[in-house]
Amino acid sequence: MHKVILPELGEGIEKAVVACWHCKAGDHVQKDDDVVELVTDKATFNVSAGKDGVVKEVLVAEGQEARIGQALAVIG
Repeated sequence: MHKVILPELGEGIEKAVVACWHCKAGDHVQKDDDVVELVTDKATFNVSAGKDGVVKEVLVAEGQEARIGQALAVIG
């Protein structure tokens, strides 16, 4: 299993809000596919899957806040 982690987004940024998922549990994704859009008070970022596979679980719902290093989804 591979976890999609909220990466370091820039100096002083400690958290982000999940604005939009581009996939859902059960979807097939490729390593470089953008799977989630995140919003901070400074910018909007996309995070890629990081691995080919099937989205097993989305751990942070749209509108919820996540911290740097937190798992956002699981890909198997």
